[in-house]
Amino acid sequence: MKTRLLIGALAVIGLGAVDNALAHAVTSGDKGYIQEITGVHFIPFLYLGAKHMVTGYDHILFLLGVVFFLYGMRQIAVYVSLFAIGHSITMLAGVYFNFGINSYIIDAIIGFSVIYKALDNLGAFPLWFGTQPSRKVSTAIFGLLHGFGLASRIIDYEIAEDGLFSNLVAFNIGVEVGQLLALAAILLVMTRWRASRSFARHAYTANVLLMSAGFALMGLQITGFFVA
Repeated sequence: MKTRLLIGALAVIGLGAVDNALAHAVTSGDKGYIQEITGVHFIPFLYLGAKHMVTGYDHILFLLGVVFFLYGMRQIAVYVSLFAIGHSITMLAGVYFNFGINSYIIDAIIGFSVIYKALDNLGAFPLWFGTQPSRKVSTAIFGLLHGFGLASRIIDYEIAEDGLFSNLVAFNIGVEVGQLLALAAILLVMTRWRASRSFARHAYTANVLLMSAGFALMGLQITGFFVA
């Protein structure tokens, strides 16, 4: 019963990701508020950063894939830190220098990151290519790419130049807070599931669902790019 509930939860997250894929832009209320203010507003930007990460199904799905087979807290901390450092660099640099990537393209790439991680968890790369790419390097690279996705969101806010750097730092801190909250929830569920004998039997199915959600995200963003 617990296993079915866990697999069902993954499916719901995947469906939520699909439903959210083309609505992954800034909400009109948030955008209107940000456009009206100038100067340093630490708390609002902290909230917006946390909100984006917690409601960003693509980021959460990638995080789930990253920690799926990680057990030690030190090991988890290394990979999550690589991801956090990567997306922090490109988010801050992208917004500060006003360099963004088309939101459909970058979100399609983020969808691909979910596919890649699911395939990695399924052991596909040694089977297909005879070698295992560095998981730490791939996590850092995808962190950089996820950061461009965050940057495109912030650029959409059209933040005032006055107080820009401080507000960006606040947003980034919020993203990290949101990431820690999401990670805590993921680890809570994963720890309970790993303690059951069904984990080994259903880990494959869970990663197939994860990969399917990634394909759906990627496909919808590619479609959106050509339709928009």
